[in-house]
Amino acid sequence: MSRDNGAGAGSVMLAFLVGTVAGAAVALLYAPATGRETREFLGEKAREGRDRATEAAAKGREVIGRGRETVATALERGREAYQQARSASTSREGA
Repeated sequence: MSRDNGAGAGSVMLAFLVGTVAGAAVALLYAPATGRETREFLGEKAREGRDRATEAAAKGREVIGRGRETVATALERGREAYQQARSASTSREGA
């Protein structure tokens, strides 16, 4: 019997983030702070979120770059092995 993983990790993460944002919004509405304090808090959290997103994007680009290097190396080695096998086969046929 196989498992049906229709709800992937991305869907779960998105639901978690939406819940977090909703909870933060409700907390801000009921928080005993002035409008100015709330705006400063929101600005600070927005900057932190932007910084985290920038870091995550940089890490993602790094991972993609390493993956490309790995694939390129594997393809090159495969070509070399093919050429070696082809050369060995040709030299055996001529003998």
